[in-house]
Amino acid sequence: MDGADAPQPARSGSGVTACSTSTAQGRMNGGANASNNAAAAMEERFADVCKRKLVLDESTTRQAMQLFKETKIILLSSMSSLGSGSPEEIERSWCACVLYCVSKLGNAGKAKEDRGITLRQILRAFDLKIVDFFKEMPQFCIKVGFILTGLYGSDWEKRLELQELQANLVHLCSLGRHYRRAYQELFLLNDGKPANNSSELNVQQASEYYDFGWLLFLVLRNQASSAVKNLLTSTTELVSVLAVLIIHIPVRLRNFSIEDSSCFAKKSDKGVNLIASLCERYLTSEDELSKALQKTNILIKDILKKKPCSDVSECQQGSLSFIDPEGLTFFKNFLEEDSLKSSLQVLEKEYVNGLDTKGELDARMFANEEDSLLGSGSLSGGALKLPGTKRKYDDVMASPTKSTASRAPMSPPRFCPSPNGNSFCNSKMAPFTPVSTAMTTAKWLRSAISPLPSKPSGELLRFFSACDKDVTDDITCRAAIILGAIFTGSSFGERMCTSLRNTSGMDAIWTEQRKMEALKLYYRVLESMCRAESQILSGSNLTSLLSNERFHRCMIACSAELVLATHKTVTMMFPAVLEKTGITAFDLSKVIESFVRHEDSLPRELKRHLNSLEERLLESMAWEKGSSMYNSLIVARPTLSAEINRLGLLAEPMPSLDAIAVHHDISLGGLPPLPFHKQPDKDEVRSPKRACTERRNVLVDNSFRSPVKDVIKSKFLPPLQSAFASPTRPNPAAGGETCAETGIGVFLSKITKLAAIRIKCLCERLQLSQQILERVYSLVQQIISQQTALFFNRHIDQIILCCIYGVAKISQLALTFKEIIFSYRKQSQCKPQVFRSVYVNWPSRSRSGVKLHLVLIVQGIFSPFSIGWYSEGSI
Repeated sequence: MDGADAPQPARSGSGVTACSTSTAQGRMNGGANASNNAAAAMEERFADVCKRKLVLDESTTRQAMQLFKETKIILLSSMSSLGSGSPEEIERSWCACVLYCVSKLGNAGKAKEDRGITLRQILRAFDLKIVDFFKEMPQFCIKVGFILTGLYGSDWEKRLELQELQANLVHLCSLGRHYRRAYQELFLLNDGKPANNSSELNVQQASEYYDFGWLLFLVLRNQASSAVKNLLTSTTELVSVLAVLIIHIPVRLRNFSIEDSSCFAKKSDKGVNLIASLCERYLTSEDELSKALQKTNILIKDILKKKPCSDVSECQQGSLSFIDPEGLTFFKNFLEEDSLKSSLQVLEKEYVNGLDTKGELDARMFANEEDSLLGSGSLSGGALKLPGTKRKYDDVMASPTKSTASRAPMSPPRFCPSPNGNSFCNSKMAPFTPVSTAMTTAKWLRSAISPLPSKPSGELLRFFSACDKDVTDDITCRAAIILGAIFTGSSFGERMCTSLRNTSGMDAIWTEQRKMEALKLYYRVLESMCRAESQILSGSNLTSLLSNERFHRCMIACSAELVLATHKTVTMMFPAVLEKTGITAFDLSKVIESFVRHEDSLPRELKRHLNSLEERLLESMAWEKGSSMYNSLIVARPTLSAEINRLGLLAEPMPSLDAIAVHHDISLGGLPPLPFHKQPDKDEVRSPKRACTERRNVLVDNSFRSPVKDVIKSKFLPPLQSAFASPTRPNPAAGGETCAETGIGVFLSKITKLAAIRIKCLCERLQLSQQILERVYSLVQQIISQQTALFFNRHIDQIILCCIYGVAKISQLALTFKEIIFSYRKQSQCKPQVFRSVYVNWPSRSRSGVKLHLVLIVQGIFSPFSIGWYSEGSI
């Protein structure tokens, strides 16, 4: 063996030590030089794209270069991050994120025409897909958030509107796909004649009809829904465009027969009722569709300068044959060849002029799936889910490898007529899509909730008056304040406030309608809960429950969240309702299962939505700083109180109702004056430093398909009143336990169940043995019960990943952390921030990387068990 490789002792005068030091220093200098050269090359490439490809103005270029220079050190360190792509891909994504931030944050005060570039231009410049961009943008914000705060202020995240942009993207993908399918069902590619010299012209004209319909919809959407964008309103507007196309596109291009009753079942002695038939087909409201069609006709008259046909009898000889003209407007020669081309040009110009260039999406690309920017795949972890990708959690519950079948292609104008020549009529049922699901849910809201009175029923009023003190005024006034805070212009962003001031009030009407739906749903479920509680208690005095401030806010928040989820708004998304109502996600969990159990008619999709909220609560939100869970945990586990107080985790007191009313400028009208002011719940106690928030005993409902529904049940489930009692109050049904102990016990049982499901899925994907799986599960159980503090400020998946790695290491398996992360990325619940951003309670300010942070979590997990194999190098 050559001894040269062995460490040699330093000898005086030998020069070995000096040589080694010099060599090491040279390597360090060489590494630094290489890093500096790489940074300079990146900077040069970025500047070249800004100047040559995008031709940015001087101000925008200066801001972009400043942000890039201040973040390039983080970029270089990101090259070796777990789960990242190639260095070139990371660089291109980073540059795109920099320019998007500048386009959104750095153009305040500029005229609209000088506001820089669109997201589409940015993506094309760096050859990125939308899906890839949205995978990286949230991580970019996490890494450079402190820099953005220094450059653009503490409100940069709100102004960036990333979540809204993601939701808008999902909606446009769904709407584009919905339009493609509907157009292919309704219209032919060409005349259906044998191929001849004019066949290409026929195909081109058919494509122009298709493009015209999508552009007409986009202009209508931008005008009618500029402030409160939501999927239901947009879908109704899209159906109104289909109605316009049906009565104006030449009959020879139809893919249906208007006389066929299976296509248009709604008829009268005057002919087919087109509006009613389309409503039945696409599950829209007749009133809403009529209003949308009226706005579409106004747009055609005002922008395209087309005049309605005054002689209806003349029009009925052509496209309106066998169609009842009532409620319809026909424009003569509207879509003839010459008129079509000019109309396309006008709509194109109108859309481009109306496109907000502050980083917004150019929605024209969603009409054509072949657009190179769209890409394919899904963004997991709640960042984004594009239509056509697998479901997030429901399918994984059955099998960790199960995925839904891919959906039909989305690439017109390559239309594929039905073999039978009439796909619209042959398809008896609309396919299951995000749009059809939303319309089905909206139908429930429209038919089951909207007809209800906006005041408490007689039975509910009897429960109110049966309390020690009549609480009717309290409850109605509270509902007005909380719903007023949720459904107000400021809730929907700056654009909503501007719209309310500058438009005819359509957005204000929409907001008021949603507020009424939430109020009616609240009273309906509250009545059902009161009925059930009175049966359990064998009495109608529900003072403890009906006088509990936190209970009512949770109920109102849950009702409002379901209404917002039904309409799929772009701007008001969970957890926005929590901030507006002054409660935490942990508070909301107290009513989720009970809410579902007491509303039998709740659609499956809304149950899934509540299920997803519960998952988010369990996996991370309940463990975040300021969660009211800590106010119960400090009572249930006194040994953790010192750590909870040291980290400042306790929740702040709820803001008073009068404070909420003043903050949102809510006028109570004829309602009684506020009876609340600063009075806390009479059952509420406070911790030494902050408000102590109560915790429920979960009302388990076997009919609610929750991933944690099989939680260990106590022998006696106390009434709902016990769930909102003071944490320190003894629970008579739990053998002397406090309400906090009972509630925390059930909560941790649900955490254990959720962890078991995720451990099973990930271990099976890693092909680990049953023995290893059981060891991991046993370890997680011990952490939940004995080392609960490890969950503080962390995500449950971080604990699971570290446990799998630790058990594999102890079992001497050749499994690296990188391999575990690779498999985790394929899990439906994967969130990149789980392994890219890890909280470590470490006194040092140095940034030692995520890998070491994960090791420190592993250290915290295994140190109580005297296991000392962990080190950064072992990863």
